Amino acid sequence: MRSLLLTLSIAVVVPGFASAGEISPAARKLEAFLDGMHVDKLWLAGRYVNWKTGAALDKAVTDGKPHTHCSAFVAAACERLDIYILRPPDHSESLLANAQFDWLSDKGAKHGWSPVKTAKEAQELANKGMLVIATFKSHDPKKSGHIAIVRPSAKSDEAITSDGPQIIQAGLHNRVSASLKTGFSSHPEAWGKGEVRYYAHAVKSD
Repeated sequence: MRSLLLTLSIAVVVPGFASAGEISPAARKLEAFLDGMHVDKLWLAGRYVNWKTGAALDKAVTDGKPHTHCSAFVAAACERLDIYILRPPDHSESLLANAQFDWLSDKGAKHGWSPVKTAKEAQELANKGMLVIATFKSHDPKKSGHIAIVRPSAKSDEAITSDGPQIIQAGLHNRVSASLKTGFSSHPEAWGKGEVRYYAHAVKSD
């Protein structure tokens, strides 16, 4: 038994298998809030939606465009948390993700947003209960970028280095929980070339 305990103790401290920190009670609350957004059923691609609720509108899509709603989902989550991020009617839903990228860099600090340097730090802050945004601006001004929320996760530092923090998103594929590498896969420059930017904002406690 003593040798087994010693083996387990050694395994715990092997470099590369540390995590981004324990998930705090505040982060658990944020996690429940994010799951309660039901992004797997709302803000779905291929339809017009109410940006605040994600519910489909009674309006047919006839232009052949994908009509994804990553930026609307993020805007709706922020509004429910009483946190401002660029959103309708201050900007149309068209190319909103690109505009949010620019807004966070230019005006985000005035609204309580702070830049986050690394993917690991982004996950650590989410695990402490901060609202953390991952954002990418398309190189083509006529195409949408992407934006998502970093969700609390006890994934290892090794996994973060390999695949990025864990996120929740709307988009071509709505995902309740996925690695950033997976969620941003439609934009090869985002994770592959390190062009994702992170911002964090404190969440008000009740």
